Amino acid sequence: MISNQRPEIKNQQPTTVRLRRALALLTCVLIAATLLALWVGYQRLDLAALQTDERARAVFFQLRLPRVVMAGIVGASLAMVGAALQALFRNPLAEPLTLGVSGGGALGASVAIALGAGARVAGLPLVFIAAFIGAGVAVMVVYRLARTGATVLPGALLLAGVVMNTVAAAGVVFIQYFADYSRALQILRWTIGSLDVVGFDLIWRMLIFLVPGWVVLFAMSRDLHLLAVDEETAASLGVNVRRSERLVYAASSLIVGVTVAVGGTIGFVGLIVPHAVRLLFGEDVRLVLPCSFVLGAAFLMLADMVARTVLGAGELPVGAITALAGGPVFLWLLRRQQRYSAL
Repeated sequence: MISNQRPEIKNQQPTTVRLRRALALLTCVLIAATLLALWVGYQRLDLAALQTDERARAVFFQLRLPRVVMAGIVGASLAMVGAALQALFRNPLAEPLTLGVSGGGALGASVAIALGAGARVAGLPLVFIAAFIGAGVAVMVVYRLARTGATVLPGALLLAGVVMNTVAAAGVVFIQYFADYSRALQILRWTIGSLDVVGFDLIWRMLIFLVPGWVVLFAMSRDLHLLAVDEETAASLGVNVRRSERLVYAASSLIVGVTVAVGGTIGFVGLIVPHAVRLLFGEDVRLVLPCSFVLGAAFLMLADMVARTVLGAGELPVGAITALAGGPVFLWLLRRQQRYSAL
């Protein structure tokens, strides 16, 4: 359970005020993270050079700025999906990686890369379509396996997610084995998580798919707030439970599919950020969802900054940084949930 308290229904003003204050604070954090991520790199930002050096301007506007923006978009997306899935499944350990959603998207994207990463279907990039389908199939399979009647079993949910990730990882290896060398290397580099991007063309294409998913999840915040208590309470207060589930599944699959297609499997952002928001601002999903969006952007910007600079001239995969941060948090949350289950 995300929360054992009944949600606020009649008094919306306190929630609105708290949301404004929280977003104001987190926006300041995001601005600071953006400036820091832009400043730090292989070479520190030189404002004087940007005014006089054409090469410095090209590096900044074609490489560093797009990468920071990409990190913010991916981090915001993964954090918001994590918050939505935790509310929907009423499980604090739910997030795209632990539920196998990222693994399913990775398998779909790997198939697309092996067939030709630049291919398009009806004008849409094949990688986007395949990752979306893979993520959608994964979340449906995991949910069906974990659901018994009206109850979603937390242990079965995590076990199904682990199995889904294992099967997907085996599928990715199988594809790499039979793909040609250049595409196998591309799949390997992509699976460990990277935010390399040149210019803003890819970012604009991402936003075409991501913005509708964001809008759906933001619009579902009230329903998710009620579903985080239990389905019976939500249904008694007018929530169409099955419709809400389908919308959250579709939006989450779309968002994860796109982020996986462009950034690889970057895990634990959707686990760490929503829990940090709850510790700071409380359990109300109507706050957790938008605040996770903003804090997730700042978190991945800083994680990518560390990945770019910790080795000096070299670069670590950003997925390794988020895994090092998220792994201990996951184990701590799992241990805490076991203690509560034993009470």
